[in-house]
Amino acid sequence: MAWDFTTEPEFQEKLDWMDGFVRDEIEPLDLVWGGKAFHPLSDTLRKVVDPLKQQVRDRGLWACHLGPELGGEGYGQLKLSLMNEILGRSGWAPIIFGTQAPDTGNAEIIAHYGTEEQKERYLLPLLNGEVFSSYSMTEPQGGSDPTLFTTRARRDGDEWVLEGWKYFSSNARTAAFLIVMAVSNPDVSAYKGMSMFLVPTDTAGVEIVRNVGLMGESLHDEDAGMHALIHYNEVRLPAESLLGGEGQAFAIAQTRLGGGRIHHAMRTVGICQKALDMMCERALSRQTQGSLLAEKQSVQNYVADSYAQLMQFRLFVLYVAWEIDEYQDYRKVRHDIAAIKVLTPQVLHDIVQRSIQVHGALGVSNEMPLGRMWMMAPIMGLVDGPSEVHRVTVARQVLKRYEAAPGLWPTEHLPEKIAAAREKFAEYLELEVANL
Repeated sequence: MAWDFTTEPEFQEKLDWMDGFVRDEIEPLDLVWGGKAFHPLSDTLRKVVDPLKQQVRDRGLWACHLGPELGGEGYGQLKLSLMNEILGRSGWAPIIFGTQAPDTGNAEIIAHYGTEEQKERYLLPLLNGEVFSSYSMTEPQGGSDPTLFTTRARRDGDEWVLEGWKYFSSNARTAAFLIVMAVSNPDVSAYKGMSMFLVPTDTAGVEIVRNVGLMGESLHDEDAGMHALIHYNEVRLPAESLLGGEGQAFAIAQTRLGGGRIHHAMRTVGICQKALDMMCERALSRQTQGSLLAEKQSVQNYVADSYAQLMQFRLFVLYVAWEIDEYQDYRKVRHDIAAIKVLTPQVLHDIVQRSIQVHGALGVSNEMPLGRMWMMAPIMGLVDGPSEVHRVTVARQVLKRYEAAPGLWPTEHLPEKIAAAREKFAEYLELEVANL
């Protein structure tokens, strides 16, 4: 039995190097080119970013979620969790380390389900950091309910034809290709009648109607919106565009989303740690009413509550990562993955909100990252399924345990249980009464 809270020295050295590298070399990119991480690199940016990527490769830390045959290290989720805590501090860090969403999940399913030709055309450029990709699943009228999806894929001779609408296809405007989920057989359930397709963004009929920005981004900033509303207008694709087997979209999606959900939580640990760091530094450097903020009881409460909340969340994330490595079965631990997905926006909101409060007016200014961090909280409550859906998953799985083990605490038999307990301990009760 192994139950440990230590990291082997060799891997800890890698984490220590990552910590310094992200802090000294990558976080400054967020100050100069924040929001440009998923845009095509200009010549100036390439001169900065490419050498940083090479340092990561030289250290053997590039795309570590993938196996050696694909240029990664094949790290399990526990190691990835420890790494992503560091990478989560910076918007640019995942790009530099080849672990940016949604490309990591897209690479994973192409590696798992793609043909050799598909891997050559789509996966290798993605792994080499040469292109971006987009996962085109959500629809305007159907978010978490796949039975409402209407985008269709029909066979026409040797071709597939896509027709329909997709919403919030992140990074589509700069992606080289999209992975599109569509109904290929409307006569069976949604869970058996959908397929996935690899679609180059320059394919005729792929119409990006508009790029939707996030709250806080200007409607008049053309570079801000990165989440596309797409009309697939009679898009013709060769038969080899099908990813995996026909009707296999949900099996593929679960392979992708299981890892994606925990990776969001991993990176959120890093964001929260950064917010706590900023809170403490502000508390120790700002004076008001004759003393440091750090000496005010309310601020001390903020620090204590944030630290406790973060440690609980971090340990839960690490535990779920360990479970995935141990069982190699996302379905077996999906209730715990769902649980940390529910906690992610709550913990992020609470800690960042307290940090903003300690910073005062500076905290809500655009000179600080806290506002952007704070706005990620509601986003985290929606991506990869809304919190309400994940709560249902948790509740159902937990209740199944009790259905499988009846009698743990049958309240309808409580009087009998009390009587049996009294009978069992009658002798001791008599002795206790006698000694009064």
